[in-house]
Amino acid sequence: MRIVLVGPPGAGKGTQAAFLAKNLSIPHISTGDLFRANISQGTELGKQAKAYMDAGNLVPDEVTIGMAEDRLEQADAANGFLLDGFPRNEAQARALDVYLAGHGIGLDGVLDLEVPEDEVVKRIAGRRVCRNDSAHVFHVDYKKPAVEDVCDECGGELYRRDDDAPDKVRNRLEVYHRETEPIIDYYKQQGLVVTISALGAVAEVTERAMTALRAGGEQRRSA
Repeated sequence: MRIVLVGPPGAGKGTQAAFLAKNLSIPHISTGDLFRANISQGTELGKQAKAYMDAGNLVPDEVTIGMAEDRLEQADAANGFLLDGFPRNEAQARALDVYLAGHGIGLDGVLDLEVPEDEVVKRIAGRRVCRNDSAHVFHVDYKKPAVEDVCDECGGELYRRDDDAPDKVRNRLEVYHRETEPIIDYYKQQGLVVTISALGAVAEVTERAMTALRAGGEQRRSA
């Protein structure tokens, strides 16, 4: 399957992408991974992206699109992929359509993870990260440490990152609504969108997503 994953920050896209990609035996391709790989490998696109990022500017669509297209050319994506964080806006969505059409293929589905805004703020603002190891992440409601503000793994101090403050989260939501949410309507016009609630246990959301994707695929095949 060829899938695009969409949802606001805090919807659990990264977590669900990993599980869905494993269940479907397709590569999980995230924008963050694309940038890290190209920058670390010193590709021409990576150098361009780094120059923009170092200057505090957004990376232009053409650079991001180029990275995505290069990744989709790799052998492991020949039989399917799950895109997470790309396309980020309608211009990127149109470019992806052109690329796929040029290869005689198309998307099988666009999975829209739906989460109420108050829940998004609660999820992100409640995160606490270890100062010793950023991979150690806790939550004031959903994953409490044994001792408040102390990492269970290494005893380091837990803190809330500046970007996770409630006002910053709401700003990120505004950017999502302005730039990314319009691609949902764009893909709805193609009959590709399946929307599910991203509330509940991770396994429940994954099963909900798999069921929705299968049903959507069957509907399109019978149409």
